[in-house]
Amino acid sequence: MCTPAFGALLWLGQFPSFFIVITGIFTTFAGYTAVYALNDVVDYKVDKEKAAQGGLSSSGSDLDGVLVRHPMAQGFLTFREGVIWSAAWSLLALIGALILNPVCVLIFVGGCALETIYCLLWRVSPFRTFVSGAVKTSGAIAAVFAVDPNPSGIYLLFLFLLLFFWEIGGQNIPNDWSDYDEDRQMNAKTIPIRWGLAVANRIILVTICLTLGMSAIVFYFSQVSYGFIFVVMSLAVGGYLLLLPALKLNKSRQHSHAMALFNKASYYPLALLLIVLVKILIQI
Repeated sequence: MCTPAFGALLWLGQFPSFFIVITGIFTTFAGYTAVYALNDVVDYKVDKEKAAQGGLSSSGSDLDGVLVRHPMAQGFLTFREGVIWSAAWSLLALIGALILNPVCVLIFVGGCALETIYCLLWRVSPFRTFVSGAVKTSGAIAAVFAVDPNPSGIYLLFLFLLLFFWEIGGQNIPNDWSDYDEDRQMNAKTIPIRWGLAVANRIILVTICLTLGMSAIVFYFSQVSYGFIFVVMSLAVGGYLLLLPALKLNKSRQHSHAMALFNKASYYPLALLLIVLVKILIQI
């Protein structure tokens, strides 16, 4: 949920009205809950197969598995209850998005459609990772339109690229890397399986370097003037949370280091948001 707040506040340079803040938080929570629930609905049969093989029984050190993973597949919810859960949160998200800006409705619907495509491509194409990257950008792009109906197209482009490359190199491929053995047994089509772990590591490094570059550029194209120190801070947190773990994974090629990269990369949007908040609070 930090990516929408980061994208909106970086562009605006100040806190929006209290009404937009509360509506935005509610809509963001509803939207992400709906999309993650949709993932479980679409992937129900696949997740049932994983559960039958014991693939969902242990979360290890992966942040993605801190809470119950895929509750329908594990029998904590029926399929019907899962569909109702997803539909209810989707409706709430749509209402909130409509209140904020009708453009947000279109972005949310598009994000749901892309998430469905992403799930359906699991056994079809490793290029599904690009779809995942697009899904992860949707919340932040919508948040910018929620606080400004006419944002800069250049800013939106680099915000999209920042989160797109972060998702691919810091989240999606490392997660597929850590699931390599399970995915191979189930005939999944992921980048690590299709082209091997060495190629996957190189893609991770390239996309993370691009992420760091985009982080500096997106600060530059904000309508608010951010000093050099804030760009350095963004590069520093990217180096610590993304680049160093990626280099370690590339050197060791160990399952635990893929999980470590995923976990640290999960804090990256929060770190960027904190940098923006520091700037805003200094101005008050």
